[in-house]
Amino acid sequence: MNVSQRKKDLVMDSVVTVILLVIMLAMLYPFYYVLILSFNKGTDSLLGGIYFWPRNVTFENYAAFLNDPQWYKAFLVTVVRTISGSALGVLLTCLVAYGLSHRELLFSKFYFTMIIFAMYFSGGLIPYYVVLRSVGLLNSFGVYIIPSMLSTFFLLIAISFFREIPGELKESAYMDGANEFVTFYRIILPVSMPLIATMALFMGVGQWNSWVDSAYFVQSDNLRTLAYRMMEVINKSNAPMDAVGAANSASSGVTSYSLQLSAMVVSIAPIVCVYPFLQRFFIHGIMLGSVKG
Repeated sequence: MNVSQRKKDLVMDSVVTVILLVIMLAMLYPFYYVLILSFNKGTDSLLGGIYFWPRNVTFENYAAFLNDPQWYKAFLVTVVRTISGSALGVLLTCLVAYGLSHRELLFSKFYFTMIIFAMYFSGGLIPYYVVLRSVGLLNSFGVYIIPSMLSTFFLLIAISFFREIPGELKESAYMDGANEFVTFYRIILPVSMPLIATMALFMGVGQWNSWVDSAYFVQSDNLRTLAYRMMEVINKSNAPMDAVGAANSASSGVTSYSLQLSAMVVSIAPIVCVYPFLQRFFIHGIMLGSVKG
């Protein structure tokens, strides 16, 4: 490579780096802006002029947000729901996908047709409500877990992933006397960590952010989720305040906008903390399941 070519490559690399840095800052700054405003006095934020750090640091926004005793119950329900729902969803989806990944399976075309049909067509909210009521899942913790234990989208990805695993691995297990369950547990799952991590991440985010099922299918306050409580806080903060509420807001410096910002930070903080540990599996898991069917 001659000197002129190296200079061209250096210039091109510099241009690409600058463009990527600008894009990165444009994507990260809104999150950073929400974070600094959540730690700034709400009434002071209304004056504007805050761009890089809080001007009047306070924790009153979070104190007001966490003042509701139902918050802790909602947080516990959401944590248990996210962990158990993601674990059971990954396990059941992988089990079904492993069975459907066998090319010699009878009626496999019929099964795949049903899966594709279920992905694109739904009975709607009212039939779904009737089904949940008929099986006794309304107003119970099971309504968060059982309906989401099988993901048709990840089912297809997992089937493709399992089909790419060399057949010699399973044949060696069969020769050692292992049955299908032992083969699945000892051979298939250990080599499927990229897929499992990717599924766990998506299912966990879905469980953590879900609030519709808590709003429509649950009546007990003890079963409300974190996302539902945050929606309540945002709706209350948008409602007109009486004279007493306005006086309390002025004295504490908390506004409806600062409450919403605190709710946003609380909702995304756990996902931001977990994602870096699963990032290295993310793209690898998706690509392995999409190379070929």
